[in-house]
Amino acid sequence: METSSTVLIVDDEALGRDTLEALLINEGYRLAFAENGTQALAQIQALKPDIVLLDVMMPDLDGFEVCRQVRASPILAEIPILMVTALDDRSSRLRGIEAGADDFITKPFDRIELRTRVRTVTRLNRYRRLLAERARLEWIVDHATDGYLWLDGQNKILYANPQARVYLQMPEDENRAETPSFLELAHAQYRCEPEMGWVNWANGQIDERQELFLIRPETPTATAFWLRLTLQRSPFGADGYCLVRLQNVTAEMIDWFDMRSFHEALRHKIRTPFTGILGSLELLAKKGETLPIEAVVPLVQMALESARRLYNDFADILNYLNVHSLVEAGGHFQLSRFKELVAEIATAFPNASIEIDCPSTLQHIGLALTRQAVELILWELIENAVKFHPEHKPAVQIRVFQRDPHHIGLHVIDNGIHISPEHLPYLGQPYYQGEKYFTGETKGMGLGLATVTGLVWNVGGTCRIQNREDAIGVRVELTLPIHPDITEMLAPPGQGPQ
Repeated sequence: METSSTVLIVDDEALGRDTLEALLINEGYRLAFAENGTQALAQIQALKPDIVLLDVMMPDLDGFEVCRQVRASPILAEIPILMVTALDDRSSRLRGIEAGADDFITKPFDRIELRTRVRTVTRLNRYRRLLAERARLEWIVDHATDGYLWLDGQNKILYANPQARVYLQMPEDENRAETPSFLELAHAQYRCEPEMGWVNWANGQIDERQELFLIRPETPTATAFWLRLTLQRSPFGADGYCLVRLQNVTAEMIDWFDMRSFHEALRHKIRTPFTGILGSLELLAKKGETLPIEAVVPLVQMALESARRLYNDFADILNYLNVHSLVEAGGHFQLSRFKELVAEIATAFPNASIEIDCPSTLQHIGLALTRQAVELILWELIENAVKFHPEHKPAVQIRVFQRDPHHIGLHVIDNGIHISPEHLPYLGQPYYQGEKYFTGETKGMGLGLATVTGLVWNVGGTCRIQNREDAIGVRVELTLPIHPDITEMLAPPGQGPQ
Protein backbone atom coordinates (compact mmCIF):
# COMPACT_ATOMS: atom_id res chain seq x y z
CA MET A 1 0.00 0.00 0.00
CA GLU A 2 1.38 3.42 -0.96
CA THR A 3 2.35 5.63 1.97
CA SER A 4 0.44 8.91 2.22
CA SER A 5 2.22 12.17 1.52
CA THR A 6 2.79 14.61 4.37
CA VAL A 7 1.60 18.20 3.93
CA LEU A 8 2.78 20.87 6.39
CA ILE A 9 0.46 23.91 6.64
CA VAL A 10 2.13 27.05 8.03
CA ASP A 11 -0.05 30.07 8.86
CA ASP A 12 -0.13 32.38 11.85
CA GLU A 13 -3.93 32.72 11.57
CA ALA A 14 -6.18 29.89 12.68
CA LEU A 15 -8.68 30.70 9.91
CA GLY A 16 -6.02 30.20 7.26
CA ARG A 17 -4.96 26.84 8.72
CA ASP A 18 -8.56 25.67 9.07
CA THR A 19 -9.38 26.64 5.48
CA LEU A 20 -6.49 24.67 4.02
CA GLU A 21 -7.26 21.74 6.29
CA ALA A 22 -10.87 21.64 5.07
CA LEU A 23 -9.69 21.65 1.44
CA LEU A 24 -7.18 18.82 1.87
CA ILE A 25 -8.52 16.60 4.66
CA ASN A 26 -10.36 14.27 2.25
CA GLU A 27 -7.42 13.97 -0.19
CA GLY A 28 -5.62 11.25 1.79
CA TYR A 29 -2.74 13.38 3.04
CA ARG A 30 -1.19 13.39 6.48
CA LEU A 31 -1.64 16.99 7.63
CA ALA A 32 0.65 18.82 10.06
CA PHE A 33 0.47 22.46 11.24
CA ALA A 34 2.71 25.29 12.42
CA GLU A 35 1.66 28.72 13.71
CA ASN A 36 4.86 30.67 13.00
CA GLY A 37 8.23 30.47 11.30
CA THR A 38 10.07 28.97 14.25
CA GLN A 39 7.54 26.15 14.60
CA ALA A 40 7.64 25.65 10.82
CA LEU A 41 11.41 25.06 10.81
CA ALA A 42 11.11 22.60 13.70
CA GLN A 43 8.31 20.69 11.94
CA ILE A 44 10.18 20.59 8.64
CA GLN A 45 13.25 19.22 10.41
CA ALA A 46 11.22 16.55 12.22
CA LEU A 47 8.76 15.48 9.51
CA LYS A 48 10.60 16.01 6.19
CA PRO A 49 7.19 16.75 4.57
CA ASP A 50 6.43 16.14 0.90
CA ILE A 51 5.26 19.75 0.55
CA VAL A 52 5.06 22.90 2.70
CA LEU A 53 2.16 25.34 2.24
CA LEU A 54 3.89 28.42 3.63
CA ASP A 55 2.18 31.70 4.48
CA VAL A 56 4.37 34.70 3.72
CA MET A 57 3.17 37.34 6.15
CA MET A 58 3.99 36.05 9.64
CA PRO A 59 5.52 37.62 12.76
CA ASP A 60 8.83 36.32 14.06
CA LEU A 61 10.20 34.70 10.90
CA ASP A 62 8.28 35.48 7.74
CA GLY A 63 7.82 32.98 4.92
CA PHE A 64 10.77 34.33 2.91
CA GLU A 65 13.20 33.74 5.80
CA VAL A 66 11.81 30.27 6.52
CA CYS A 67 12.26 29.41 2.85
CA ARG A 68 15.85 30.68 2.83
CA GLN A 69 16.79 28.64 5.90
CA VAL A 70 15.24 25.47 4.47
CA ARG A 71 17.16 25.90 1.21
CA ALA A 72 20.39 26.44 3.15
CA SER A 73 20.12 23.00 4.76
CA PRO A 74 21.67 20.12 2.74
CA ILE A 75 19.15 17.70 4.26
CA LEU A 76 16.02 19.82 3.76
CA ALA A 77 16.89 21.81 0.65
CA GLU A 78 14.87 19.71 -1.82
CA ILE A 79 11.55 19.83 0.08
CA PRO A 80 8.96 21.57 -2.18
CA ILE A 81 7.63 24.88 -0.83
CA LEU A 82 4.40 26.42 -2.13
CA MET A 83 4.00 29.99 -0.88
CA VAL A 84 0.47 31.05 0.00
CA THR A 85 0.29 34.84 -0.03
CA ALA A 86 -2.05 37.81 -0.37
CA LEU A 87 0.76 39.68 -2.11
CA ASP A 88 0.36 39.78 -5.87
CA ASP A 89 3.01 42.28 -6.87
CA ARG A 90 5.99 41.40 -9.07
CA SER A 91 8.65 42.33 -6.49
CA SER A 92 7.18 39.98 -3.87
CA ARG A 93 7.19 37.07 -6.32
CA LEU A 94 10.78 37.80 -7.30
CA ARG A 95 11.70 37.90 -3.61
CA GLY A 96 10.02 34.52 -3.11
CA ILE A 97 11.87 33.03 -6.07
CA GLU A 98 15.17 34.34 -4.73
CA ALA A 99 14.35 32.74 -1.35
CA GLY A 100 13.80 29.40 -3.10
CA ALA A 101 10.03 28.99 -3.41
CA ASP A 102 8.86 26.42 -5.95
CA ASP A 103 5.44 27.99 -6.69
CA PHE A 104 2.89 30.55 -5.46
CA ILE A 105 -0.80 30.55 -4.63
CA THR A 106 -2.40 33.97 -4.19
CA LYS A 107 -5.16 34.61 -1.66
CA PRO A 108 -8.02 34.33 -2.22
CA PHE A 109 -7.14 31.14 -4.11
CA ASP A 110 -9.08 28.80 -6.35
CA ARG A 111 -9.79 25.62 -4.41
CA ILE A 112 -9.57 23.29 -7.40
CA GLU A 113 -6.31 24.89 -8.50
CA LEU A 114 -4.87 24.52 -4.98
CA ARG A 115 -5.76 20.82 -4.78
CA THR A 116 -4.36 20.20 -8.24
CA ARG A 117 -1.07 21.94 -7.50
CA VAL A 118 -0.63 20.12 -4.19
CA ARG A 119 -1.40 16.77 -5.83
CA THR A 120 1.06 17.40 -8.69
CA VAL A 121 3.87 18.59 -6.44
CA THR A 122 3.51 15.71 -3.96
CA ARG A 123 3.55 13.13 -6.73
CA LEU A 124 6.63 14.68 -8.30
CA ASN A 125 8.34 14.84 -4.91
CA ARG A 126 7.55 11.21 -4.16
CA TYR A 127 8.97 10.24 -7.56
CA ARG A 128 12.08 12.34 -6.93
CA ARG A 129 12.59 10.66 -3.56
CA LEU A 130 12.24 7.22 -5.11
CA LEU A 131 14.86 8.11 -7.70
CA ALA A 132 17.17 9.41 -4.96
CA GLU A 133 16.68 6.24 -2.91
CA ARG A 134 17.32 4.12 -5.99
CA ALA A 135 20.50 6.06 -6.75
CA ARG A 136 21.72 5.56 -3.18
CA LEU A 137 20.90 1.85 -3.32
CA GLU A 138 22.68 1.46 -6.65
CA TRP A 139 25.73 3.24 -5.23
CA ILE A 140 25.79 0.91 -2.23
CA VAL A 141 25.40 -2.20 -4.39
CA ASP A 142 28.01 -1.01 -6.91
CA HIS A 143 30.54 -0.47 -4.10
CA ALA A 144 29.65 -3.61 -2.13
CA THR A 145 32.32 -6.19 -1.40
CA ASP A 146 29.77 -8.94 -2.15
CA GLY A 147 28.53 -9.81 -5.62
CA TYR A 148 24.84 -9.30 -6.45
CA LEU A 149 22.95 -10.71 -9.45
CA TRP A 150 19.37 -10.29 -10.63
CA LEU A 151 18.24 -13.35 -12.61
CA ASP A 152 15.13 -14.01 -14.67
CA GLY A 153 13.17 -17.25 -14.78
CA GLN A 154 15.71 -18.84 -17.16
CA ASN A 155 18.63 -17.79 -14.92
CA LYS A 156 19.76 -15.18 -17.42
CA ILE A 157 21.64 -12.32 -15.81
CA LEU A 158 19.59 -9.12 -15.95
CA TYR A 159 21.94 -7.17 -13.65
CA ALA A 160 25.34 -7.83 -12.11
CA ASN A 161 27.16 -5.41 -9.81
CA PRO A 162 30.90 -4.83 -10.36
CA GLN A 163 31.99 -7.39 -7.74
CA ALA A 164 29.79 -10.10 -9.25
CA ARG A 165 31.33 -9.36 -12.65
CA VAL A 166 34.78 -9.86 -11.14
CA TYR A 167 33.81 -13.19 -9.56
CA LEU A 168 32.28 -14.45 -12.83
CA GLN A 169 34.89 -12.81 -15.10
CA MET A 170 32.19 -10.97 -17.06
CA PRO A 171 33.50 -8.25 -19.42
CA GLU A 172 32.01 -4.79 -19.10
CA ASP A 173 31.04 -4.45 -22.75
CA GLU A 174 29.49 -7.85 -23.42
CA ASN A 175 26.24 -8.22 -25.33
CA ARG A 176 23.83 -9.10 -22.54
CA ALA A 177 21.66 -11.13 -24.92
CA GLU A 178 24.64 -13.38 -25.68
CA THR A 179 25.84 -13.73 -22.09
CA PRO A 180 25.67 -17.32 -20.82
CA SER A 181 23.23 -18.02 -18.02
CA PHE A 182 24.46 -17.78 -14.46
CA LEU A 183 24.46 -21.56 -14.07
CA GLU A 184 26.58 -21.92 -17.21
CA LEU A 185 29.10 -19.36 -15.95
CA ALA A 186 29.20 -20.97 -12.51
CA HIS A 187 29.82 -24.50 -13.79
CA ALA A 188 32.44 -23.30 -16.28
CA GLN A 189 34.58 -21.57 -13.65
CA TYR A 190 33.91 -23.31 -10.33
CA ARG A 191 33.09 -26.54 -8.62
CA CYS A 192 29.46 -26.23 -7.56
CA GLU A 193 28.69 -27.80 -4.18
CA PRO A 194 26.66 -29.44 -2.81
CA GLU A 195 25.93 -31.14 -6.12
CA MET A 196 22.30 -32.02 -5.40
CA GLY A 197 21.45 -28.44 -4.48
CA TRP A 198 22.70 -27.21 -7.87
CA VAL A 199 20.91 -30.03 -9.68
CA ASN A 200 17.66 -29.04 -7.97
CA TRP A 201 18.20 -25.41 -8.96
CA ALA A 202 18.78 -26.38 -12.60
CA ASN A 203 15.49 -28.29 -12.44
CA GLY A 204 13.69 -25.22 -11.11
CA GLN A 205 13.53 -26.40 -7.50
CA ILE A 206 15.12 -23.54 -5.56
CA ASP A 207 15.52 -24.00 -1.81
CA GLU A 208 16.21 -20.56 -0.32
CA ARG A 209 17.26 -22.11 3.00
CA GLN A 210 20.16 -24.09 1.52
CA GLU A 211 23.62 -22.58 1.24
CA LEU A 212 25.38 -23.28 -2.03
CA PHE A 213 29.09 -22.86 -2.73
CA LEU A 214 31.27 -22.01 -5.71
CA ILE A 215 34.79 -23.35 -5.20
CA ARG A 216 38.06 -23.00 -7.08
CA PRO A 217 40.19 -25.91 -5.79
CA GLU A 218 43.73 -25.51 -4.53
CA THR A 219 46.53 -25.51 -7.10
CA PRO A 220 50.32 -25.67 -6.69
CA THR A 221 50.35 -21.85 -6.82
CA ALA A 222 47.08 -20.83 -5.14
CA THR A 223 44.92 -21.75 -2.19
CA ALA A 224 41.29 -22.67 -2.61
CA PHE A 225 38.80 -19.86 -3.26
CA TRP A 226 35.28 -20.10 -1.81
CA LEU A 227 32.10 -18.18 -2.61
CA ARG A 228 28.98 -18.71 -0.55
CA LEU A 229 25.80 -18.26 -2.57
CA THR A 230 22.46 -17.30 -1.09
CA LEU A 231 19.37 -16.54 -3.14
CA GLN A 232 15.95 -15.08 -2.62
CA ARG A 233 12.93 -15.18 -4.88
CA SER A 234 11.48 -11.89 -6.04
CA PRO A 235 8.87 -10.52 -3.62
CA PHE A 236 7.19 -8.58 -6.45
CA GLY A 237 5.45 -11.51 -8.13
CA ALA A 238 7.80 -11.74 -11.11
CA ASP A 239 7.74 -15.36 -12.28
CA GLY A 240 11.02 -17.07 -11.43
CA TYR A 241 13.01 -13.90 -10.79
CA CYS A 242 15.53 -14.10 -7.94
CA LEU A 243 18.32 -12.14 -6.26
CA VAL A 244 21.66 -13.92 -5.84
CA ARG A 245 24.36 -12.88 -3.37
CA LEU A 246 27.96 -14.07 -3.84
CA GLN A 247 30.01 -13.72 -0.65
CA ASN A 248 33.75 -14.40 -0.49
CA VAL A 249 34.14 -16.73 2.51
CA THR A 250 37.67 -17.94 1.73
CA ALA A 251 39.12 -16.52 4.97
CA GLU A 252 36.22 -17.98 6.96
CA MET A 253 36.76 -21.40 5.42
CA ILE A 254 40.51 -21.24 6.03
CA ASP A 255 39.83 -20.39 9.68
CA TRP A 256 37.40 -23.30 9.86
CA PHE A 257 39.89 -25.72 8.35
CA ASP A 258 42.63 -24.39 10.63
CA MET A 259 40.41 -24.98 13.65
CA ARG A 260 39.61 -28.50 12.47
CA SER A 261 43.31 -29.15 11.91
CA PHE A 262 44.06 -27.74 15.35
CA HIS A 263 41.48 -30.04 16.93
CA GLU A 264 42.97 -33.02 15.09
CA ALA A 265 46.48 -32.02 16.15
CA LEU A 266 45.39 -31.82 19.78
CA ARG A 267 43.45 -35.08 19.59
CA HIS A 268 46.24 -37.13 18.03
CA LYS A 269 49.49 -35.49 19.07
CA ILE A 270 48.68 -34.45 22.65
CA ARG A 271 47.17 -37.85 23.43
CA THR A 272 50.38 -39.70 22.46
CA PRO A 273 52.72 -38.09 25.04
CA PHE A 274 50.01 -38.25 27.70
CA THR A 275 49.70 -41.98 27.07
CA GLY A 276 53.46 -42.40 27.53
CA ILE A 277 53.47 -40.38 30.75
CA LEU A 278 50.41 -42.01 32.31
CA GLY A 279 51.34 -45.54 31.25
CA SER A 280 54.84 -45.31 32.70
CA LEU A 281 53.71 -43.68 35.96
CA GLU A 282 50.83 -46.14 36.47
CA LEU A 283 53.19 -49.08 36.07
CA LEU A 284 55.66 -47.52 38.48
CA ALA A 285 52.90 -46.77 40.98
CA LYS A 286 51.62 -50.34 40.91
CA LYS A 287 54.87 -52.34 40.69
CA GLY A 288 57.66 -49.87 41.30
CA GLU A 289 58.63 -51.39 44.65
CA THR A 290 59.15 -54.84 43.17
CA LEU A 291 60.72 -53.91 39.83
CA PRO A 292 64.49 -54.14 39.45
CA ILE A 293 66.32 -50.93 38.78
CA GLU A 294 67.07 -51.93 35.19
CA ALA A 295 63.29 -52.09 34.56
CA VAL A 296 62.53 -48.81 36.37
CA VAL A 297 65.00 -46.66 34.43
CA PRO A 298 63.37 -47.23 30.97
CA LEU A 299 59.96 -46.37 32.42
CA VAL A 300 61.28 -43.13 33.90
CA GLN A 301 63.02 -42.31 30.63
CA MET A 302 59.78 -42.95 28.72
CA ALA A 303 57.84 -40.66 31.04
CA LEU A 304 60.51 -37.94 30.76
CA GLU A 305 60.63 -38.16 26.95
CA SER A 306 56.84 -37.97 26.75
CA ALA A 307 56.80 -34.95 29.09
CA ARG A 308 59.41 -33.19 26.97
CA ARG A 309 57.42 -33.91 23.85
CA LEU A 310 54.26 -32.56 25.45
CA TYR A 311 56.12 -29.42 26.53
CA ASN A 312 57.47 -28.89 23.01
CA ASP A 313 54.03 -29.33 21.47
CA PHE A 314 52.56 -26.63 23.72
CA ALA A 315 55.58 -24.40 23.08
CA ASP A 316 54.88 -24.67 19.34
CA ILE A 317 51.32 -23.50 19.91
CA LEU A 318 52.30 -20.57 22.13
CA ASN A 319 55.07 -19.46 19.76
CA TYR A 320 52.65 -19.43 16.85
CA LEU A 321 49.96 -17.54 18.77
CA ASN A 322 52.49 -14.97 20.02
CA VAL A 323 54.18 -14.25 16.70
CA HIS A 324 53.08 -10.59 16.72
CA SER A 325 54.50 -9.99 20.19
CA LEU A 326 57.97 -11.05 18.99
CA VAL A 327 58.15 -8.19 16.50
CA GLU A 328 58.86 -5.04 18.47
CA ALA A 329 58.76 -1.58 16.93
CA GLY A 330 62.38 -0.48 16.61
CA GLY A 331 63.76 -3.83 17.78
CA HIS A 332 66.94 -5.07 16.13
CA PHE A 333 69.58 -7.78 16.26
CA GLN A 334 73.24 -7.17 15.47
CA LEU A 335 74.85 -9.71 13.14
CA SER A 336 78.00 -9.46 15.26
CA ARG A 337 76.17 -11.75 17.72
CA PHE A 338 74.87 -14.18 15.11
CA LYS A 339 77.53 -16.90 15.47
CA GLU A 340 77.23 -16.76 19.25
CA LEU A 341 73.48 -17.24 19.04
CA VAL A 342 73.77 -20.21 16.66
CA ALA A 343 76.33 -21.80 18.98
CA GLU A 344 73.90 -21.52 21.92
CA ILE A 345 71.11 -23.13 19.92
CA ALA A 346 73.40 -25.91 18.67
CA THR A 347 73.88 -27.21 22.22
CA ALA A 348 70.26 -28.38 22.14
CA PHE A 349 70.89 -30.43 18.99
CA PRO A 350 74.10 -32.38 19.62
CA ASN A 351 73.47 -34.77 16.71
CA ALA A 352 73.37 -31.95 14.15
CA SER A 353 76.51 -30.75 12.38
CA ILE A 354 76.08 -27.00 11.92
CA GLU A 355 78.25 -24.89 9.61
CA ILE A 356 77.99 -21.08 9.79
CA ASP A 357 79.00 -18.64 7.05
CA CYS A 358 78.50 -15.06 8.26
CA PRO A 359 81.18 -12.74 6.77
CA SER A 360 82.92 -10.29 9.08
CA THR A 361 81.99 -7.47 6.69
CA LEU A 362 78.40 -7.81 7.94
CA GLN A 363 79.16 -7.56 11.67
CA HIS A 364 77.85 -4.00 12.07
CA ILE A 365 74.53 -4.60 10.34
CA GLY A 366 71.39 -4.85 12.45
CA LEU A 367 68.33 -6.87 11.44
CA ALA A 368 64.83 -5.44 11.97
CA LEU A 369 64.02 -8.35 14.30
CA THR A 370 64.51 -8.85 18.03
CA ARG A 371 67.01 -11.39 19.33
CA GLN A 372 64.12 -13.53 20.52
CA ALA A 373 62.61 -13.57 17.04
CA VAL A 374 65.92 -14.50 15.35
CA GLU A 375 66.48 -17.22 17.95
CA LEU A 376 63.01 -18.67 17.34
CA ILE A 377 63.54 -18.67 13.57
CA LEU A 378 66.87 -20.48 13.80
CA TRP A 379 65.59 -22.90 16.44
CA GLU A 380 62.57 -23.92 14.33
CA LEU A 381 64.61 -24.40 11.16
CA ILE A 382 67.35 -26.44 12.84
CA GLU A 383 64.77 -28.51 14.72
CA ASN A 384 62.99 -29.28 11.43
CA ALA A 385 66.29 -30.32 9.87
CA VAL A 386 66.88 -32.77 12.73
CA LYS A 387 63.29 -34.01 12.81
CA PHE A 388 63.06 -34.80 9.10
CA HIS A 389 66.54 -36.28 8.61
CA PRO A 390 66.29 -40.08 8.17
CA GLU A 391 68.81 -40.64 10.97
CA HIS A 392 68.13 -37.36 12.83
CA LYS A 393 71.78 -36.39 12.25
CA PRO A 394 71.66 -33.63 9.63
CA ALA A 395 74.45 -31.50 8.26
CA VAL A 396 73.04 -27.96 8.39
CA GLN A 397 74.58 -25.03 6.52
CA ILE A 398 73.61 -21.51 7.64
CA ARG A 399 74.67 -18.79 5.21
CA VAL A 400 74.28 -15.04 5.70
CA PHE A 401 74.93 -12.51 2.93
CA GLN A 402 73.93 -9.02 1.91
CA ARG A 403 71.24 -9.32 -0.78
CA ASP A 404 70.94 -5.58 -1.43
CA PRO A 405 71.48 -2.33 0.52
CA HIS A 406 68.26 -2.90 2.46
CA HIS A 407 68.06 -6.67 2.95
CA ILE A 408 70.07 -9.57 4.32
CA GLY A 409 69.74 -13.06 2.88
CA LEU A 410 69.65 -16.00 5.31
CA HIS A 411 69.73 -19.53 3.91
CA VAL A 412 69.35 -22.64 6.05
CA ILE A 413 70.23 -25.78 4.07
CA ASP A 414 70.05 -29.40 5.24
CA ASN A 415 70.79 -32.83 3.78
CA GLY A 416 67.66 -34.61 4.97
CA ILE A 417 64.92 -35.45 2.48
CA HIS A 418 63.22 -33.94 -0.55
CA ILE A 419 59.68 -32.65 -0.12
CA SER A 420 57.01 -33.72 -2.59
CA PRO A 421 56.35 -30.83 -5.03
CA GLU A 422 52.62 -30.80 -4.21
CA HIS A 423 53.44 -30.05 -0.57
CA LEU A 424 55.92 -27.20 -1.10
CA PRO A 425 53.37 -24.36 -1.57
CA TYR A 426 51.62 -25.17 1.71
CA LEU A 427 54.49 -25.67 4.15
CA GLY A 428 54.07 -22.23 5.73
CA GLN A 429 50.41 -22.87 6.56
CA PRO A 430 49.56 -23.53 10.22
CA TYR A 431 49.35 -27.20 11.24
CA TYR A 432 50.35 -28.41 7.77
CA GLN A 433 52.70 -31.40 7.78
CA GLY A 434 53.75 -32.72 4.41
CA GLU A 435 55.85 -35.68 5.51
CA LYS A 436 54.38 -38.37 7.77
CA TYR A 437 57.18 -40.93 7.55
CA PHE A 438 56.34 -44.61 7.64
CA THR A 439 54.43 -44.55 10.92
CA GLY A 440 51.98 -41.94 9.69
CA GLU A 441 52.77 -39.77 12.68
CA THR A 442 55.40 -37.04 12.99
CA LYS A 443 56.55 -35.29 16.13
CA GLY A 444 55.63 -31.62 16.35
CA MET A 445 52.50 -29.59 15.71
CA GLY A 446 53.31 -28.47 12.18
CA LEU A 447 53.59 -24.89 13.42
CA GLY A 448 57.33 -24.33 13.07
CA LEU A 449 57.41 -23.03 9.49
CA ALA A 450 54.16 -21.10 10.03
CA THR A 451 55.83 -19.33 12.93
CA VAL A 452 58.91 -18.57 10.83
CA THR A 453 56.91 -17.19 7.91
CA GLY A 454 54.72 -15.18 10.27
CA LEU A 455 57.73 -13.52 11.87
CA VAL A 456 59.39 -12.78 8.54
CA TRP A 457 56.23 -11.42 6.91
CA ASN A 458 55.52 -9.18 9.88
CA VAL A 459 58.73 -7.23 9.21
CA GLY A 460 58.34 -7.10 5.44
CA GLY A 461 60.64 -10.01 4.62
CA THR A 462 60.11 -13.05 2.43
CA CYS A 463 60.35 -16.80 2.94
CA ARG A 464 60.80 -19.47 0.28
CA ILE A 465 61.19 -23.22 0.76
CA GLN A 466 62.52 -25.44 -2.00
CA ASN A 467 64.30 -28.72 -2.55
CA ARG A 468 68.04 -28.61 -3.08
CA GLU A 469 69.22 -29.12 -6.66
CA ASP A 470 72.75 -30.24 -5.84
CA ALA A 471 71.86 -32.93 -3.29
CA ILE A 472 69.08 -34.42 -1.21
CA GLY A 473 67.68 -31.95 1.29
CA VAL A 474 65.80 -28.68 1.66
CA ARG A 475 66.82 -25.05 1.32
CA VAL A 476 64.91 -22.38 3.32
CA GLU A 477 65.61 -18.94 1.87
CA LEU A 478 64.76 -15.91 4.02
CA THR A 479 65.06 -12.25 3.05
CA LEU A 480 65.27 -10.08 6.17
CA PRO A 481 65.16 -6.27 6.22
CA ILE A 482 68.07 -4.29 7.63
CA HIS A 483 67.24 -1.99 10.54
CA PRO A 484 66.49 1.45 8.99
CA ASP A 485 68.57 3.40 11.53
CA ILE A 486 71.87 1.68 10.67
CA THR A 487 74.30 4.40 9.56
CA GLU A 488 77.54 2.47 9.12
CA MET A 489 78.92 2.06 5.62
CA LEU A 490 77.59 -1.24 4.31
CA ALA A 491 79.74 -3.70 2.46
CA PRO A 492 79.10 -3.87 -1.31
CA PRO A 493 76.23 -6.23 -2.08
CA GLY A 494 77.59 -9.65 -2.93
CA GLN A 495 76.27 -12.43 -5.05
CA GLY A 496 74.04 -14.68 -2.98
CA PRO A 497 75.11 -18.25 -2.38
CA GLN A 498 74.23 -20.69 -5.10
